[in-house]
Amino acid sequence: MPNDDSSKNLHYKRVILKLSGESLADSGGRGISGEESGQIAQQIKSAHQSGCQIAIVIGGGNILRGGQFSGANALVQEATAHYMGMLATVINSLAMQDTLESIGLKTRVMSAVPMDKMCETFIRRRAIEHLEKGRVVILAAGIGNPFVTTDTAAAQRALELDADVVLKATRVDGVYNDDPEKNPHAVLYESLTYDEVIQKNLRVMDATAIALCNEHAKPILVFNFKKDGNIVKAINGDTVGTWIGSSKPA
Repeated sequence: MPNDDSSKNLHYKRVILKLSGESLADSGGRGISGEESGQIAQQIKSAHQSGCQIAIVIGGGNILRGGQFSGANALVQEATAHYMGMLATVINSLAMQDTLESIGLKTRVMSAVPMDKMCETFIRRRAIEHLEKGRVVILAAGIGNPFVTTDTAAAQRALELDADVVLKATRVDGVYNDDPEKNPHAVLYESLTYDEVIQKNLRVMDATAIALCNEHAKPILVFNFKKDGNIVKAINGDTVGTWIGSSKPA
């Protein structure tokens, strides 16, 4: 359990960290890279040592994308492809579990789809208990239903677990008015309201995730996880990334 004194001055005491599957991959965006996973794990360890309770939601796009099965000649039904994507998130979650535990963190993988040979089934009260005992909880298989993204799963779990914020980790510095990887003149937003995200059609998280956070005033912080130390900065409330909420951060 993290030292109680270390958590007294935390800006956020419990967070959902949303990682894409590609964040674990090599430069080609496929598979699982030990180097990339290890770098993220070290940042998570530093954040956890500050006393913050951390739950992680990881996507599965580095292993399987639902779009692979779209089109007139697709042999796999769309719902089936979504289930396959859920399994990809379990693979990533198990990889992250072992990576975190190899550097001394205690973890639990909890799946929305029961698979008790590999991980626990998600139960809200048990997940909270794990967090309060100082374990990093890795939330796999979305919410267990097809046609629901891992962005929406992150928002849903943030509400269920009473997280202070959803930390959306990306490979750019936050939310821009255009794709900064294609447009060098794209402008970074410091803060946005949920309505602005929707009205400007900004591709931050899917519309359902934004609507959930909006309805329950759950803030989102979009930041660049590739910059070492940014996860700790985000948890400490330092100026980093783009804040999305009903009002500007205090």
